[in-house]
Amino acid sequence: MCNMKKEEVNISSCKRDTTVRRVPRPLCFIPYTLYFIFTVFILTSCHYPRPDLENGKLGAKTRDSLAYLYERHYTWNTNLEVQDDSVTIACLPVKDCYNTLYKGDRVVVAEFAIHPADSVDSVWVKLAHSQEVQGWLREKDMMRAFVPTDSISQAIYLFSDTHASYFIVIFALFVAVWLFRAFRRRQLQMVCFNDIDSVYPLLLCLLLAFSATVYESMQVFVPETWQHFYFNPTLSPFKVPFVLSVFLMSLWLFVIVLLAVLDDLFRLLSPAAAVFYLLGLASCCIFCYFFFILTTQIYIGYLFIAVFVWVFLRKLRSSLAASRYRCGNCGQKIGAKGICPHCGAINE
Repeated sequence: MCNMKKEEVNISSCKRDTTVRRVPRPLCFIPYTLYFIFTVFILTSCHYPRPDLENGKLGAKTRDSLAYLYERHYTWNTNLEVQDDSVTIACLPVKDCYNTLYKGDRVVVAEFAIHPADSVDSVWVKLAHSQEVQGWLREKDMMRAFVPTDSISQAIYLFSDTHASYFIVIFALFVAVWLFRAFRRRQLQMVCFNDIDSVYPLLLCLLLAFSATVYESMQVFVPETWQHFYFNPTLSPFKVPFVLSVFLMSLWLFVIVLLAVLDDLFRLLSPAAAVFYLLGLASCCIFCYFFFILTTQIYIGYLFIAVFVWVFLRKLRSSLAASRYRCGNCGQKIGAKGICPHCGAINE
């Protein structure tokens, strides 16, 4: 029998010496990170800080522009694009004179006016498409028919407007593939059910559920913060209210974890099985998004997200306990030293 040092493998064939490797624990900090995020989330303001309008260095026009920006969330020279098929703007003060804008036309905010006698909406906005085509529109109608020209704002509008259709298509596609595959092979791997040996898919669902919870919390408690972000978007989690910072960081983490999922998926499964798994994972993520959007509106979503975190931490703990080592012969994860269940080598 081969003589080996402590923490080395004794393979029955004794053809070579290999070392048992401990599996690193890169995710052990997650509970403390989540506790920190929730604590700071409660203690931190969720609103954009207002600028100092009393600063004598600011001109009158700049001061008015900043005041409108933080009151209305947009200001002069804000660029907008028509999303409705057509929009009619009034050429005030000329009566019965109108200009028509069509889908895709771009305008700029040129002026504001307050009409206290208007029972529908007292705020009117002047929009300029060109030097010849200008007119006035109620702010309420402008918000409904126009979207900022920034690509992030348009992506938010597109996703908010059509996500239900995307969910139905992806879910129907997954169900059809699942039925076909289950009929032929009677077996299907998916998140939490006959899952792969990785915690990243469940973490991906958790991150999307957490993002949906934070998003809907902003809609319920601080809608003006989200509206300001909609008109003044950014992908940077810095220099924004903490609730937005948490939301943006969760989206960036979602992208990073998605890359880890793809790496694990195509390493552990065949390409065909990986594609089927991705379809199921996409459906699970979309279901989590809608579920937590709807439940957060009635406040029970916070209970569900806490349960979800608990489920993930249990899976993480069991995964780490079951894969503390790697076999020195085949490299597969094993829970304890001894005979490897994959290749039969003796690890000591």
